[in-house]
This record gives sequence, structure tokens and C-alpha cells, in this order.
Amino acid sequence: MTRIPDKAEILDWISANPTQSTKRDIAKAFGIKGADRIDLKRILKELEAEGHLERRKRSYSDPDRLPPVSVLQIKAPDVDGDLFARPLEWHGEGIEPVVLVVPRASDPALGEGDRILARLTVVTESDHNYEARLIRRIGTNPKRILGVFRKGAEGGRIVPIEKAQSTEWTVPEANRFGAKDGELVEAEQAGPKSRMGLPRARIVARLGDPSSPRAVSLIAIHQHGIPDDFPDAVIAEADEKKPLGLSGRKDLRDMPLITIDPADARDHDDACYAHADDDPKNPDGHVVWVAIADVAAYVRPGSALDNEARKRGNSSYFPDRVVPMLPDRLSGDLCSLHEGVPRACLAVRMQLDKDGKKIGHTFVRGLMRSAASLHYTEVQEAVDGAPNDRTGPLLEPVLEPLCAAYRALVRAREDRQPLDLDLPERKIELAEDGTVTSVNFRERLDAHRLIEEFMVLANVAAAETLIAKRSPLLFRVHEEPAPEKLDALREVAQAAGYNLAKGQVLQTRHLNQLLRAAEGSDNDELINISTLRSMTQAYYSPENFGHFGLALQHYAHFTSPIRRYADLIVHRALISAHGWGKDGLSPEEIERLDQTATHISDTERRSMMAERDTTDRYLAAFLSERVGNEFGGRISGIAKFGAFVKLDETGADGLIPVRTLGREYFHFDREAGTLMGSDTGFTIGIGQRVTVRLAQATPVTGGLELELLTVEDKALPKGQSPAGRSPRRKAVRGKRKSDKTKRKVARKRR
Repeated sequence: MTRIPDKAEILDWISANPTQSTKRDIAKAFGIKGADRIDLKRILKELEAEGHLERRKRSYSDPDRLPPVSVLQIKAPDVDGDLFARPLEWHGEGIEPVVLVVPRASDPALGEGDRILARLTVVTESDHNYEARLIRRIGTNPKRILGVFRKGAEGGRIVPIEKAQSTEWTVPEANRFGAKDGELVEAEQAGPKSRMGLPRARIVARLGDPSSPRAVSLIAIHQHGIPDDFPDAVIAEADEKKPLGLSGRKDLRDMPLITIDPADARDHDDACYAHADDDPKNPDGHVVWVAIADVAAYVRPGSALDNEARKRGNSSYFPDRVVPMLPDRLSGDLCSLHEGVPRACLAVRMQLDKDGKKIGHTFVRGLMRSAASLHYTEVQEAVDGAPNDRTGPLLEPVLEPLCAAYRALVRAREDRQPLDLDLPERKIELAEDGTVTSVNFRERLDAHRLIEEFMVLANVAAAETLIAKRSPLLFRVHEEPAPEKLDALREVAQAAGYNLAKGQVLQTRHLNQLLRAAEGSDNDELINISTLRSMTQAYYSPENFGHFGLALQHYAHFTSPIRRYADLIVHRALISAHGWGKDGLSPEEIERLDQTATHISDTERRSMMAERDTTDRYLAAFLSERVGNEFGGRISGIAKFGAFVKLDETGADGLIPVRTLGREYFHFDREAGTLMGSDTGFTIGIGQRVTVRLAQATPVTGGLELELLTVEDKALPKGQSPAGRSPRRKAVRGKRKSDKTKRKVARKRR
């Protein structure tokens, strides 16, 4: 019988092997097999219950400290030349530890983005928590620069366009790549950085005029490394694909399935149909069909198309363009459920009772023909009594049964109580030349909610079917908020006069009670923003941890395989589980589901950041002609360097730098989320109503700088200290500088 390690041995091994901390890794390290794994699982659960470990997806780690040997990613040197690193093994909920890299004379030069394996020592310094000694370099991630090229005598320089990057780069003539003065270019670091002078770069791509409105999204695409052109092999493979016929499929072509999308939608990957249930055992019940484009039939595991789709992870959407996951031959043609055209699909028939509870479902692989491609507004107008020529003939046989099924689902939703945040979605309208004509908030129609409810229901059905068939899949996971974030939300609620009960298992209905209490009040937006900030970010995982926000135990993405790789994995799992063909989930895919889940969760976040940066730049361009104007808004965030304000009119976020806040020093309280004046005690906090003046708008970076005029209709007090500098602040700065100098001298002596 294999000896089961004790708790101390397991903790020591996890600390020494931070990148191999799944249950499988631990079992393999100690030679634990078969039934002995049950004992290992029991010990891990005990360690988790005792607080020695925390579970993140499928791995275990110490929540209170970094392991003694850690993987780090090097940051850019600070103003004093010190090198800090980001700990990639940090999974805690608090403030990320600060790690100072202490190089030896024999160590190789390290640059920003390098990943290293380092041995850590805990320290109690004022500006860092750990000191790291290099063991070996794992690999390099060459620094990429996006900026404007300025021609000089011996080549030129690159002026970065990123808000957080102020360092310029020199470009020798040999590395210029033919760039012209004023062009937007992409470059990479050339050679090791020097402590003297500007860093050197080589230009790798010329991107054109940076002032062009059409360059805005292009900047974000390149800045975030989103692939925006398909390799020749991928295009060739897509072009060879042909429409699929009825062979091996259920004929759904006579069913009046319709697609409902935005008016400017380029692809249609989901269709729906509903009718009254004729089963006498289900009086007043409904049958809902949801049909999804059969992308798996065209994108086979291991193909060039599949490899590129997995690499991209998802489509990325910008106001003026889409960077698709699949070539247009598929996304806009063969896999798009166009009106009147036979298209291959995976469809689910769902049976609902009169209260909207799903009482049964069945999946089929079919061939459908969309009866109509409609958009949200015309559907809403039709059900409100103003049908047009397209929706009129469909109103009684199609649209009204859909609405009846939706009303039943609303009753089920009210019983389930998913999180009900009220956060309007912004829509940027562009002219033909790419300039911003207006910024509006999208109207939320029942037609939108109808499709959302049907898609959620289909996603639940997919997850339940694959669980029942014991098939591997990727779940969409949303874990409940961390206790620290809930405490912060509770404090904000109490300060606003509301209550969020403590000492009970948190459910979404508790948060909804808080949101409803604040609805329509001056604190409405504050409570919604604070609730959103308390949430964890959803991700993909082969293990099911439930979806807190939707209040669902089983949830997987099934309804958008054209634009999300996770949905394609679920489609393949359904194909394999039902024995529908050889294009299901392959053994190689099953083996790497963990890596796929991590990768596509990362690409999703990458797209979100790129889309947000693009929106910021468009808004800055739109507001640049209104510098000096006054705007109303609300404090949406507090940082040591200033306060963020969300403007009412456009939803744009701007910064009030702390240096502009009167003539006193402002103390930053991280836990309370406030800035407090040292002389007057004047406090600025999240949720306060403010009036600001737009001081600066920089379209190339997307930055908005604001000047604070009033807080809750009260003028900002001036304070007593000289503009922005207090004697106490100078003394503290002097002491910190002195302490840092002493540490650097001590390190050199060692």
C-alpha cells in the first residue's frame, strides 16, 4: 500500500512546486494511485478547511504567502532604476505583494516582460514585501511598443501612445523599416536596456496615420496583440468548405425558426421558435426551440482553422470593425443562419411548464432554414402593436408564442433571482470617415431580454446533458464574491443608509434586495457600481463551480460558436456524447481542456481591455472639442494619485489628479476608498455627485483630465498648505528617499 504523506509534507511540496499544484500533480509526486486518491482528497479538504490552502479552479496554494520559489514577470525599472516583478503565483484576494529583484553581478540583464524563476525572501521594507534572487530565466517576452515615429538625425525616436507609458525609444537608421515622420508604428526592444540614455527599438510594422479616426481600433488591436489577419493556410481551408446537406441530420427546414439580432449584425448564429405544448400532462406549457450554427462540422479538431480559432479564443468587437474568430467564409456565410438558406445546426427542444420551469429537453443535429432575419427594434414594435411588412405575417404564428414563452421564463427568473444589475450599455455612433457623431446608451427592450432568456436556457440544457452523459466540457464559472469585497460593499451600503445582512450564506436575492432598495434614489448608480465591483470575474473551467450571478448550478456556453471557442468545445462534446459523427471532442482536446480553459479566459479579458481602450479613445476624441466645458458626474473610483469620475452625459471616465485638489495634502485610505484633506478634513469618496470641468482630452491615449469644481454641490475648500505640498508630505518623502538610499548601499556591499 502506498504511504500517504502527512499534511506538512504536502504543504512543503506545494511551496516548492507552485506551478504543479493540482490534485493530479500531488498524487503523481507521491506515487498515489487508485483508491488511495480518496485519502489524499480528504487531506487536501482538511488543509483547505484549516486555512492552510485555498482552492483555485483545480489547484491548491497557500493563500497568505508566496511560495519560496516563484515564477515572476519583470516590470519596467522605476525612476530609481530598481527592478520590481509581478508574482504570477499570487492568488490572494488582498493587495498583491511587491517583489524587489536583487541582481547579482553575474546575473544576465533582465528586461520588462521577462519571466524568471526566483527564490524569495520575506522582508519588512516600506516599499516591498519580498526580495527575489534569480535562479534561471524561464523565457522572454520581447517588449512591444506602439507609438508615433519622429525622424531624427541618425534614425529617430518613438513616442508611445499608451497612457501608462512615458518613456521614448530611440530607433537607429538601420532599424527604421522605412518609417516616415509622424507615422504610427509598432516596434520591439532591440538589445538589452542600458541604464544610460533612452532604450533602443527596431520598427517591425508601419500602421499609417495615427490621427485617422479609423486608426483608433487598430491601435488597440496591435497594442493588445490581437491577431487581425488570417494565415494563408487558414483562408485556403475555409474557402474549400461547402454547404452541408441533410445526410445524418433531422430536417427542421419547415420549422419557422427566426433570428433576432442588432440591426447591424454581420453574422447570425442563433435562431428560435416557440409554440404551446400539446402534451396533456403539461397544461398551459410551452415548447421552445433554439437552433445554433453547426460550426463543429466545418472546424475540425487539429485543423488550421481550429488552431487559429483556439489561438484567437473569441471575436473582438469595436465600434468600426470586428476581428472575427473565424474567416468570413464561415462566420459570414456557411455558419451564419441567413434568411431562407438551408444551414446545418445543433438544436435543442425545451419543454417548459406554465411557470417557465424547464421540465425536459432534447438535442438534435439538424438542417434548418431561417424564416426571417429580424432585428430587435422591429420585433419590439411588432409586439407593441406596430408591425411592419416583415413582422406582420409572423406576429401571430411566431412572435406571439415566443413572447408567451418569454413571459413564463420571466416568472421562473423571478423565482430564481439572478443578479439584476442596472448598468446601461454605451453605443458610439460613427460617421463614414470614422469620426464620432454621437454617444448614446442602448435601449434595453423586452426583445433583447427574450433572446437572452432563451440563450441562458439553452446553455443550461447543454451543461445538464453533458453532465448526465459524463462527458468532458468547459463550464462557464462565476464564483461568489470574496468576503473582503462583500465587507467593502456592506460598508458602502451602510454609509448610504442601506443594509446588507451579514452572517448568512450570500445569495443573489440578498444583493437584489439592496439594488431594489436603492432604485430611483440618488444612490442608485453608486450601489450598482459597488455591487459590480464586488463581483469576481467569470471564467472557463473543466470543473463545475456554478454561476453565482445567474444563480445557476450548471452552466456552459453553447449558443455562440462563431465567436467563442468555448461554445465550439461544447458543441463537439455534444456531438461525441450523442454519437453524431467523427467531428466531436478529440482525446487530445480532452487532455488539454485545462490549458484551453485558461487560454480562452485570457483571450476574453484581452478583448475586453482592447474594446475598453478603443471606447476611451473615441470618447476622448468626441470630447476634445469641449475642453473647458462643465459636466455632471459621479465618483467611480479612488486611487492614491486621484479620483475617477464617470460623466453622466457620455459615461466616459476621467481622472481628477490629486495634485489639482486645492492647496492641501490628501490622504488616501485604501480600505475606505477615500481621499481626505490633511488641513480641512474634506473627504472625497466613491458615489459622490460632482461637477467637473474638462481640462484636457487626449484622443491618442484616451485620457481625460478633469478639474473638480463641486462635491455634492459644495465647493472644494482651499486648505492652508502651499499648492499641493504639505510639510508633512515633504518630510515623509525625504525619509522614504533616505531609507531607499540606505537599502541600495547595503545591497551593493553584499
